[in-house]
Amino acid sequence: MAREDGRRRDRLRPVTLERGFLENHPASVLVTAGKTRVLCAATAGRRVPSFLRDTGTGWVTAEYSLLPASTASRRPRERRGIGGRTAEIQRFIGRVLRAVVDREALGARTITLDCDVLEADGGTRTAALTGAWVALSDCVAKLEADGAVSGEVVREPVAAVSAGVLEGKPILDLSYVEDCAASVDMNVAMTASGEFVEIQGTAEGETFGRDELDEMLRLAGRGIRKLIDLQREALGR
Repeated sequence: MAREDGRRRDRLRPVTLERGFLENHPASVLVTAGKTRVLCAATAGRRVPSFLRDTGTGWVTAEYSLLPASTASRRPRERRGIGGRTAEIQRFIGRVLRAVVDREALGARTITLDCDVLEADGGTRTAALTGAWVALSDCVAKLEADGAVSGEVVREPVAAVSAGVLEGKPILDLSYVEDCAASVDMNVAMTASGEFVEIQGTAEGETFGRDELDEMLRLAGRGIRKLIDLQREALGR
């Protein structure tokens, strides 16, 4: 099948991870996946959620937003509380990152990942997660350098990518146009050791079979391995 940008169905869009994008905030990463661009920044604070008080255990959470000019038509800012989609994406990013963090080693502090979409062309949540892990790693490295934490806080890399079924064929890393036309849309988060953290998948008006599911997971696994290679390369590991 022919894709709008000429990619094979098993190929990622071009991906870059630019560390230290904000001069005043070193634990920041600009992640670019095709035309999608997300700025991710990690900040450590001494407060923890109330249910973790006096436990000595830390927390990792995320905030996500689509900037008004990130889409073709202006999106109003969510000034009166975040919408359901935003809340769901924030929880997704936080859940996945917590899966690879030793929260006891982190200690009684919270690391917040701010993920702001500068330009949206599909795959914003997966790009945000992939960039957020790099920002998280830089934030933890600063804590380690300052002697604030010891031990292995971040256990291993984690990344995410979309997969779907378009014109009857499973494909990897959907752009916005492909996402709108796809009969199945899936987001997959996986660790460097090949373990799944989260799989989100749904059909749009049609069902899909086990063979298609297996192929989407295979494509996602291949894409995530490439993304983790890029994360490690960005960090010089």
